[in-house]
Amino acid sequence: MSDAPSTSFDVIIIGAGISGINTAYRLQTNLPSVSYTILEARDGIGGTWDLFRYPGIRSDSDLYTFAFPWRPWTKQKIIASGEALRDYIRESATVTGIDRHIQCGHKLVSADWSSEQQAWRLGVDADGAEMKVLWARFVVLGTGYYDYAEALPSHVPGIERFEGQVVHPQFWPEGLDYEGKKVVVIGSGATAVTLLPVLAEKAAHVTMLQRSPGYIVSVPSVDQSAQWLGRFLPAWLTYSLVRLKYLVLPTLFFKFCRRFPNAARKMMRKGTVEQLPKHVPHDPNFEPKYNPWEQRLCVSPDGDFFKSLHTGKSDVVTGVIDTVTETGIKLDSGRALDADIIITATGLKIQLAGGTHIAVDGARVDVTEKFLWHNIMLQDLPNMATIIGYTNAPWTLGADSAALHICRLLKYMEANNITSAVPHMADPSRVKAVPLLNLSSTYVEKGRGAMPKAGDTAPWKPRSTYFSDMWEARFGSLSDGLQFSRVAV
Repeated sequence: MSDAPSTSFDVIIIGAGISGINTAYRLQTNLPSVSYTILEARDGIGGTWDLFRYPGIRSDSDLYTFAFPWRPWTKQKIIASGEALRDYIRESATVTGIDRHIQCGHKLVSADWSSEQQAWRLGVDADGAEMKVLWARFVVLGTGYYDYAEALPSHVPGIERFEGQVVHPQFWPEGLDYEGKKVVVIGSGATAVTLLPVLAEKAAHVTMLQRSPGYIVSVPSVDQSAQWLGRFLPAWLTYSLVRLKYLVLPTLFFKFCRRFPNAARKMMRKGTVEQLPKHVPHDPNFEPKYNPWEQRLCVSPDGDFFKSLHTGKSDVVTGVIDTVTETGIKLDSGRALDADIIITATGLKIQLAGGTHIAVDGARVDVTEKFLWHNIMLQDLPNMATIIGYTNAPWTLGADSAALHICRLLKYMEANNITSAVPHMADPSRVKAVPLLNLSSTYVEKGRGAMPKAGDTAPWKPRSTYFSDMWEARFGSLSDGLQFSRVAV
């Protein structure tokens, strides 16, 4: 790998999705003199919303809080399609000039901190044609925590015998013809709940096959309170009030579910039973083994999932797969499900930083052994931040509090001629490791070993709430748990 030509930036952001675009905006707004670029491995921007193209893909959060706080969502529907979100992210990058800083087709391969240079040396694969070297005083990983190249491996016995087509939603084939065909979707998460009603519009029949059920909540796709307030108040005030509603009420509901799980289960059951057709039993198909919000709730805009069940073109089956046959799936109960297409919506594989080789002065660092300082900076890694949003709230909220925290830190470093900030744990024996992500979903449980750690004491605790995280980002201590250095370079 050659160092020529090399380019230096104050900040390099990895990933041009929600996290990367938002961080770039906060940087150029709060620190206009800072030079930055965004490296995006794919050919287009949008991150998750550019990668996933399966039918019906949409947000599972309201756009009052999922959209960028600096560019309000103005469309009527608050549960947006993947295409609408892609357009929104791209337009946001264009109108703010962020798009001019993005280098698509540039995949970060390695990152090595040089104590001598007080900067990160980044090895970048440019379109598979050449290896570039870029230098950055500070690196922000806006790559999320999913593996874009590989889905979560799932063991489906006998799947190799199936003579139809097997599809994973992460790699949906363009132009897949499912019209008039029998489709079985394996899974019970957000992707399966999204796919069922959309596929059922054209398919002969769609079955959602689940080993165990999850909670499905119907939400309106249009907020009536916003429509009503808009008749009397200016648009900015209406938006602010409705956004505040979506910041507060879901947080309270989450806390209610955790504090009163039995009451929450009864509430969820009542809401589900009211929407089910008579021929679809609640038990065992809609009776999860866990309490509400121990795993993420699945959203059904305007109850489209339940409406599809009423048509008779879709159903839900709960059972364990015995084996896949040439023409479908046989359950251990003896029941057979005929299929032309099997969709394995069984989860995503967790991976931090896109699998980048990270080192300090040539010594590789295992990020899974490190704690996260305020859920942002990796222990013992100078000048490197990672953006990890919420699991129980819109991702953008966590991404924005992290971006503002980073900007405040950079301002402090600039004002005090500090060249590096390193999260350091004085006495690791006093900190007990706790899960970074507060959910028990299968993909989270299987991926815990691929993520950094959180601790049981500040500043190593996992994310709490948007309000507490924003307070910490704006007013919290920058010295607690950080070591600063001033090195002449």
